[in-house]
Order: sequence, then C-alpha cells, then structure tokens
Amino acid sequence: MSEINKLLADILKEIEQLRIGLNALSRNKTSLVDPEVIEASKKLDDALNEYARLSSKWQDPPTGQN
Repeated sequence: MSEINKLLADILKEIEQLRIGLNALSRNKTSLVDPEVIEASKKLDDALNEYARLSSKWQDPPTGQN
C-alpha cells in the first residue's frame, strides 16, 4: 500500500470513529448546539476536509500534464 493510500485509510478510520462518537454524543445531549456536540462536529468536519484535500490533491494530474 502506498504511503498516500495508508494516510487516506487512516483518515477514513478516524472519520468513522469521530462520526460514531458524534452520533452517540448527540443522542445523549438535549441540544445539538451543546458545546460538546459542536466541538465533536468541528473535529469531524476537520477530518473530512483533510480527507477531501488530500484525495483531490493526489488525484489531480501534475500541472502541465494530462
């Protein structure tokens, strides 16, 4: 497995863990604007953004080539 594929796989595992945690947390809180829910949501957003950034960067051909 290439280094980038391992990194993307690791981020996907983190995303899944954060998603599960956010779901559990939101079920136990009375409000989705609870500071803990918001913080968990931000962490998930950050991981999703990092995955999108890395995967799109890796899939784009180098500049000047098709």
